[in-house]
Amino acid sequence: MFKTPISVLVIIHSPDLRVLLLERADHPGYWQSVTGSQDQGETLMQTAIREVAEETGLDATRYSLTDWHLQNQYEIFQEWRWRYAPGVTHNTEHVFGLLLPQCVPVTVAAREHLDFIWLPWQEAAKNVFSWSNADAIRKLAFHQQR
Repeated sequence: MFKTPISVLVIIHSPDLRVLLLERADHPGYWQSVTGSQDQGETLMQTAIREVAEETGLDATRYSLTDWHLQNQYEIFQEWRWRYAPGVTHNTEHVFGLLLPQCVPVTVAAREHLDFIWLPWQEAAKNVFSWSNADAIRKLAFHQQR
């Protein structure tokens, strides 16, 4: 079954704007926030909750999960296009923020991620490989104040 070209990006952060990053298993050295495709019949909020649980072991319903009403459209990397229906070249990503009371250890999904790290937002934005992830992290301070 092909992936839907609609996804979520969840910026997990603490009140002092430290951001959780995960290291990709298929690309050691590539760091990112929680991200994943929407499953058939899911709302975007349900997708965000599921992806956070799958990738970190955290229950997002226990914390403040916010839809930032921010969308990015980007070209899917060639190496990952096989996951989508033939002819699908772009994905629409919906950004969410998840505020935790403090930085906590997480349980990474071994088949997806190698490690995790908490970084100050400025450093986190410099360390992610995706422009849309970096852009969302830079907008964190604005969304934190809302």
